Amino acid sequence: MREGRLAGKTILITAAAQGIGRASALACATEGARVIATDINQPLLDQLAGEHAGIEAVRLDVRDSEAVQALAQRTPALDALFNCAGMVANGSVLDCTEADWDLSFDLNVKSMFRMTRAFMPAMLEKARTQACSVSVINMASMASSIKGFANRCAYGATKAAVIGLTKSLAADYVKQGLRANALCPGTVDTPSLRGRIAAAADPVQAEIDFIARQPMGRLASVDDITPMVVFLASDESRFVTGQTLLVDGGVTI
Repeated sequence: MREGRLAGKTILITAAAQGIGRASALACATEGARVIATDINQPLLDQLAGEHAGIEAVRLDVRDSEAVQALAQRTPALDALFNCAGMVANGSVLDCTEADWDLSFDLNVKSMFRMTRAFMPAMLEKARTQACSVSVINMASMASSIKGFANRCAYGATKAAVIGLTKSLAADYVKQGLRANALCPGTVDTPSLRGRIAAAADPVQAEIDFIARQPMGRLASVDDITPMVVFLASDESRFVTGQTLLVDGGVTI
């Protein structure tokens, strides 16, 4: 029986109750990792933990600095941190309110700042004492950060900021054994997307439009994204840092 690609590693994933975060937790656990799955939705977290013995469910609001620090203090040094929490605010700059802008940046960017600052010191110490590589994976997007899309003002600004934050981490800590990369998916079929489709004036047309912007002619599934998460968390990506890795079905060709 082969050993999993993440055997012996501890990985924390935010927004793990649904969508890409949930699928990534299962994929990493299947590859042998101890996965700390966090979210604000405790019932869905508990369901996830019940699906694999390698997953530990921990309720966490990534917007709560004290809660983030408290979790970091009681958690063993991570091998990988996957900052997956985020939201999509629709609208142009004239549609976007200050509240929309502030919430988008707090959840999509500042949460990564909080999580990384809290967990990275122990990760760096682990890299130093065990002569190993540790990994920060930040959820970005190809939408409006790599390629412009209409009505994604706040969202695009936050995801561009995530890429900048990621490159900064990579540059600052490349000599200390920490790698940082930004994952940039295309349009993924998740509960979040289904909610936006359902809220559209014409849900049928909205789904058609989402599919139409994918050159492969379909939405991505979460299982199209998780192999890249496993790769970035594993030693296979030990020479990869500071990158924006596109998994977009050809949108940015």
